[in-house]
Amino acid sequence: MRNIYAEGAAVLAAGEDLVMATIAGQKGSAPRTAGTKMLVCRDGSLVGTIGGGLLEAQVMDLAREIFATGRPALQHFSLTGATAESTDMICGGNLDVLVELWSPRRRGCLEICQRAAACINRRERASLVTRLPDRQAEAVFLPKYLLTAGTEGLPPGLAEEIRHLGGAGPVVVEVGGDRFLVEPLGNPGTVYIFGAGHVSQQLAVLTAMVDFRTVVLDDRAEFASTARFPRADELIVLDSFDNCLKAVDISADSYLVIVTRGHRHDLTVLEQALGTNARYVGMIGSRRKVQTLYRALREKGMAEEQLARVHAPIGLAIGAETPEEIAVSIVGELIAVRAGVGDMEPAG
Repeated sequence: MRNIYAEGAAVLAAGEDLVMATIAGQKGSAPRTAGTKMLVCRDGSLVGTIGGGLLEAQVMDLAREIFATGRPALQHFSLTGATAESTDMICGGNLDVLVELWSPRRRGCLEICQRAAACINRRERASLVTRLPDRQAEAVFLPKYLLTAGTEGLPPGLAEEIRHLGGAGPVVVEVGGDRFLVEPLGNPGTVYIFGAGHVSQQLAVLTAMVDFRTVVLDDRAEFASTARFPRADELIVLDSFDNCLKAVDISADSYLVIVTRGHRHDLTVLEQALGTNARYVGMIGSRRKVQTLYRALREKGMAEEQLARVHAPIGLAIGAETPEEIAVSIVGELIAVRAGVGDMEPAG
């Protein structure tokens, strides 16, 4: 996934202006979701997309106005009729798009862009808060707050609203008559893949592609290697799978995928995983294997509500058979959990 702020910072550092278009809100069927960004340069070139078609053309027209006036705008778009058809949408939907000028000659523009880019590159938990323009918006850079380790310096009441969000977003909140766009940056979640076999190889490619930090763990150095996992962020060679979670820092942003080479190792890892607050715990295997391992854990006193956390058999029910197909089904499930989609059908 591209770092749009890094690309914007490069344009600004070269002394050029740009217009940033951000989907601030979305309802119904729309081509892209809230938080999606597109950069428009003065020569008309684009970086990224907010959906293409007539919608994007209208935003580009608006960008030309903003280059001329410098005034930010929050524009509402109804994706019906010709607009919906141009973006391949059938039912249509509604979007609010924030369009604003970023210029190296405006105080704070380059610094904010560089800092946001760095947070994303470091996968550091952060939020960018932007006060949305009203109808009398002046030719100014909208007030922004880049939050990394607290909420100091925010307008009264806004800090409490952001704490209630708990990292969710992007979302628009209203405080004291002003509206603010709160966008989480960085830290899209870490996938820990236990086992470095054929499925893991394919899985690590896809998890990196969809912007999960990817960590692969195995007790065989010849398997957990950069030659086999060139896109993994980290490779950990374990002494054994016993106490394997001591090697990592599991949090509510963690996704644990258990695909080791045998039932015994799967059981060992699963028992440890269920003692964490990981957002996702998934284990490969047939329903028969899963129930066999569950019985073993029940005999050790594992509660039913803990076992109910496990996504097993792992992945979405798409009829996957090959390692590549199984990896696709697992990543589909990971994306669904990250997006908060709770009604996806598990693998059968």
